[in-house]
Amino acid sequence: MERLRERLCELYRGTSPRAAAFQYALLAFDLAIIAFFVAVSFLDPDQPVIVAVDLVLAVILALDYAARLWTADVKWRFIFRLGPLSDLVVIATLLVPALTESYAFLRVMRALRVLRSYHVLGVARRRSHWVALHEEVIAAFINLLVFIFIVTALVYVTQARTNPKIGNYVDALYFTVTTLTTTGYGDITLDTTFGRLLAVIIMVVGISLFVRLAQAVFRPRKVLFPCPSCGLQRHDPDAVHCKHCGRVLNIPDEGYD
Repeated sequence: MERLRERLCELYRGTSPRAAAFQYALLAFDLAIIAFFVAVSFLDPDQPVIVAVDLVLAVILALDYAARLWTADVKWRFIFRLGPLSDLVVIATLLVPALTESYAFLRVMRALRVLRSYHVLGVARRRSHWVALHEEVIAAFINLLVFIFIVTALVYVTQARTNPKIGNYVDALYFTVTTLTTTGYGDITLDTTFGRLLAVIIMVVGISLFVRLAQAVFRPRKVLFPCPSCGLQRHDPDAVHCKHCGRVLNIPDEGYD
């Protein structure tokens, strides 16, 4: 069993060609399952085929969770991390409707699977120099997408049966984006108290994410290099001294063309 655990550790966290292939396969699976959850929102989730797929996905996700938990160095820290917690919620939402009744409010929780996009970014950063170079912009873009995806799901689930103007996922996405950008055409509104509070959250949080994304795109790129004296990590690419303490830096680069 210990040998199996070592192999799993190497697959999940290693840098060998076999580990790279395994990690890229996980990335592909993560992206596919997120796409599946989006596609199902346009269909009747109570269809037998979709219920069967939900059960298969639940088993696969449970095995993946168990393997990552087994290989974790400090298991309690792994359990209480946001990513693994969201995986448990997604597994539960895949199993509960299949065993009892398809509860609409549980479907919104499946949107938490999009949090795995941070795992995708982490793996891509280790494998791609381009991703590592533009990590801040990509992270800001992912934050915005995660927010839009989860809020759209929340709007759809809470309003689909009570608001005649929101009949499908696209209507909810349209409302979320127009509210997020403060365009506010007014053709779709949320009339309940909860709906108005949700619209306020979309505008306040969403605008801050837009600002962060714009800053990451347009401000001069910084390099991450911890100063040996004060610990400041962000510096200009051509910095010779730390702007905080004045310590001489030796930031590695790839030279000049």
